[in-house]
Amino acid sequence: MLPDFRIRQRDYLLEIARALTTELNLEQLLGRILHISIEMLAGQSGMIALRDPGGGWHVQVTHGLSPRFVEVLGNLLTRIPSDEDPEKRELPEVNRIMHNLTQAAGHGMLNGVGLPLIARKQLVGVIYVFRTYSDVFSANDRALLSSFANQAAVAVQNAQFYQQIIREKQRLDALLDSAADGILILDPALRIERANLAFANLVGLKMDQVVGRPHDQVIKWHKRPSDTTLEEATLGGWPLTPHAQLYIEGDLSRSDGLPPVPVGITYAPLLSETNTLLNIIATVRDITRFRMADELKSTFVSIISHELKTPVALIKGYVGTLRRDDVKWDDQIVQESLAVIEDETDRLSQLIENLLDASRLQSGALPIKRAEVSLPDLARRMAERMQTQTTRHKIQTSFPENFPTVLGDEDRLEQVLTNLLSNAIKYSPGGEIWIRGEVRREHVIVCVSDQGPGIAPDDIPHVFDRFYRGPAIARRTKGAGLGLYLSRAIIEAHGGRMWLDSEQGKGARICFSIPIQE
Repeated sequence: MLPDFRIRQRDYLLEIARALTTELNLEQLLGRILHISIEMLAGQSGMIALRDPGGGWHVQVTHGLSPRFVEVLGNLLTRIPSDEDPEKRELPEVNRIMHNLTQAAGHGMLNGVGLPLIARKQLVGVIYVFRTYSDVFSANDRALLSSFANQAAVAVQNAQFYQQIIREKQRLDALLDSAADGILILDPALRIERANLAFANLVGLKMDQVVGRPHDQVIKWHKRPSDTTLEEATLGGWPLTPHAQLYIEGDLSRSDGLPPVPVGITYAPLLSETNTLLNIIATVRDITRFRMADELKSTFVSIISHELKTPVALIKGYVGTLRRDDVKWDDQIVQESLAVIEDETDRLSQLIENLLDASRLQSGALPIKRAEVSLPDLARRMAERMQTQTTRHKIQTSFPENFPTVLGDEDRLEQVLTNLLSNAIKYSPGGEIWIRGEVRREHVIVCVSDQGPGIAPDDIPHVFDRFYRGPAIARRTKGAGLGLYLSRAIIEAHGGRMWLDSEQGKGARICFSIPIQE
């Protein structure tokens, strides 16, 4: 071999050594390795086949080979069964396939040499170089290619490891970005290494305002939580064990004047095999709806206990009075007492029915039985019935002629009008109460208005909330705060909507629409 060619071979080996540490793109690296292999051995074509980590072979890069040759070779390589010792059992099969295919394709005139790519005692793949003249590959050729293959194998494995790391990073990024909860990854010094978009949106910061900053500069509590903070826990030696999670609840301050948000943060340590702290994973969950549920539960218990206590106390008092043996009551007092007992029993029955309806609504099972309903007739009947409950008000109706019938549940629509009229009677000191109807192209509209003080501005956003009763209303009148909540649900179940259309000081006016159906 000529001295200058040996120098070129040495340069090839040096080039691969440089690629071993610099080139991490697998496709580009394999292409360069194949190109150098062909030049080193004065070949005309070649290919590199890689073994998948889980078993199986595939052609990764080729040069100078016909598409048909590559297609046949690829089909044959995919049929090689996996083995626990691929170097002893899979590699000979690869060599056999290559030898037979080379002889068939070259009619005995094409020579090929293949050497395995083995790195860290692991079979990575194989290099094949072909020459179209009859000279066989010498021992020096094979030794040179073997030395070259050893370095190439390490370079290929490093590139594969790098690709695997990139894929794992992409999976981690996808996992973080798709998570609904905020996620932080902290280093041992409690500095934020990674954060997801959900957390940035939760605290109202941009990503570059979160990553790289100390934990306590981003997690700022509106008021000190009752639980031990992360900084206090780490000063106390946390974590002492690999699974020692830390949970903190509190109101988190946010940027740009946003109101504080209630959150629950779970901190989980990531320890090395020697129990050295590597990272802390923080999961930040918005617990607004859980807190609202707790508040709603407290409100429910408070309102229901009060609403149940009053009629039960009255019923018990009147029954106890009527049962006294030392007094003889005349018929008028007995009838009046029984009337109070009946009224309070009806009140209890109505409260229980409303609670059942609220429960059905929560489970999506509020029953609606549809039939043709004349809203003007229904309104007149309800006005006459509710007029018996008040002497301070005059209940009137106004509907245009030829008002269309609607398809609905008459009992449920009666329940809606009863709730609206009861509220008008309770919350207005006197005057006229009107039930008016209008006809639009696709809907009919019914409004109930009174001449009371109207609804306070602070109460307007909440009048249709479950169990809501304004502070001033709660002090003056009885109720569980379910009437308007259930009324709107009934109207929405009919395909309509309910809204507030009133001005404070000029009375309350609540309207609902129902679609006209042919």
